[in-house]
Amino acid sequence: MAKKETTAVPERTYTVPLRKEYQKAPRWKRTSKAVIALRQFLQRHMKSKDVRLGKELNQELWKHGIQNPPHHVKVTASKNDKGTVTANLFGTKANEEPKKAKTPKKQ
Repeated sequence: MAKKETTAVPERTYTVPLRKEYQKAPRWKRTSKAVIALRQFLQRHMKSKDVRLGKELNQELWKHGIQNPPHHVKVTASKNDKGTVTANLFGTKANEEPKKAKTPKKQ
């Protein structure tokens, strides 16, 4: 019999420093630069070009507007079989399936 090879899905937790990168951008583009820096960090460390950011992580980055992103952020990154990296805010669960919108009942 042939053995089934199971590929372990790498999941890692990182504290990503953002301050040095977003200080290189003007004040009105800082959070945009922080998002780009986070993607580049995850591409470098997880060895993948396809990086997806979770909803809670995006909300955490944009919480204080475009001029005031957080100095660092703690993320949990996991890589699937296809090489796609999904990053979520540390402590939140990754939603495998998006919730379906409720339709109002007709009376």
